[in-house]
Amino acid sequence: MDKHLFLFGGGPPFTMNMAKLFANKTSHPKGPISILFVERDGWEDYMPVYTGELEKLGISEFYYLPLPTTPIEQVIDCLSKSSGIMIGGGDTNLYADYIVETDISNAIKDRYEQGIPVAGFSAGALISPELCAISPKDNEQNEFQHRRGLGLISNVLIAVHFSEWKEEHHLRNAASHFTNRENYGIDERTCAYFSNGKLEAIEGEGVYRLENGMLKRIN
Repeated sequence: MDKHLFLFGGGPPFTMNMAKLFANKTSHPKGPISILFVERDGWEDYMPVYTGELEKLGISEFYYLPLPTTPIEQVIDCLSKSSGIMIGGGDTNLYADYIVETDISNAIKDRYEQGIPVAGFSAGALISPELCAISPKDNEQNEFQHRRGLGLISNVLIAVHFSEWKEEHHLRNAASHFTNRENYGIDERTCAYFSNGKLEAIEGEGVYRLENGMLKRIN
C-alpha cells in the first residue's frame, strides 16, 4: 500500500495543489477526516482554516479531536474510521506528549501504513518522522531538544518556519547530531509531500536542505 505524508512548514491552510492531492489520496467519501490538535481557547473558530481548502473539494465530514480532553479510546476509534488524518500546530512538546507518547501514535501509524494520507502542520510535521528535532525557538528552555517521533518516515530531519525563524543554524545543529539523514527546512505556506518515505513534490515558498555543508533550495 502506498503511503502519503504531507509536511507543512507552518500552520494551515493547505496549499491549493496539495489540498487536491490530499483529497485525491483519501478514501473519501468512505470516512471523515480526523483533525488532531492541542486544545486551546477558541479552537472551534479556528477549525475552518484547517478544513476550508478541503471543503472546496467536496469534503464535508471531519472529526475534531482536541487533546488531551478527548479520551484516547475515542481518538483511536475515530482514526480507525477516517479517510485522512491532519495533525495541527502549536507547542511541539505537547504534541509529542499527547500523541507520540500515547497509544494514539500506533493508531496513526497503522492507518498511514494502510494508505490513509497524513498531513502535519508545523508541530504536526515535526513529530511525523522517527526523530523529532525541536528548535531552541520552540521550547521554554530555549535549547536544542530531540525526542521520539511517530516514525512515519525514517532517516529524515525536519525544521519548520525555516526562513521565517532563520533556522539554518538549527538544521545544521540537528544534522551534526544525527548524521547520515536527509534534512529539510520547510518555509511557512509550504508543503513537502513524501510518497513512500521519499520527497516527491513541493508547493509553496521554499524547501531547503544541506548538501556537502552547503544550504541549497530544492526546486
